[in-house]
Amino acid sequence: MSEKGFMSEKHHIEMEQATGVIWPARYSPNVAPVHVRNEIIIAAPPEVVWAWLIRATNWPTWYSNSQNVRQSDGIQLQDLALGSVFRWKTFGVAICSTVREFQPFNRLAWDAQGFGVDAYHAWVLTAHNEGCHVLTEETQYGWGARLLDFLMPQRMWKGHELWLSSLRDKSLQGKPLEYALGQV
Repeated sequence: MSEKGFMSEKHHIEMEQATGVIWPARYSPNVAPVHVRNEIIIAAPPEVVWAWLIRATNWPTWYSNSQNVRQSDGIQLQDLALGSVFRWKTFGVAICSTVREFQPFNRLAWDAQGFGVDAYHAWVLTAHNEGCHVLTEETQYGWGARLLDFLMPQRMWKGHELWLSSLRDKSLQGKPLEYALGQV
């Protein structure tokens, strides 16, 4: 593993054998035209990483590729949960997402629909002897997704690398303040 926590090929193969995304058939990487996979090991327990990940309204404060995260009806979004519907902007596209998988401290996934894109984004957190292994994968359909993948083939991968490194940096600080104070 590198000094920044990104996975070596050996670690990647070991973790892939142990865990992975549970894909709805439509969004399987085997059939989706656009697919990206990123992973990292964070020197923090899964509970800490999870706390940052499910606090979606805080994403824009530490992940620059997300803006205006809110509940679909405009009410202040609480922590993500199974069935949460939220609107946000990422990669310059306005998106409506619904949380489709939610297993605390382990699995989180949502679909995402926007102009020219239909996507599925999943996260898998696994305890690791160095902290927490975080796997994130996304598949996409749609003319917009295909066009951007063609014109800027590394764009989504780089965006997810930024998300992971930012998540690492926040997680190394401990849980978000509201969690640390026991207010959630």
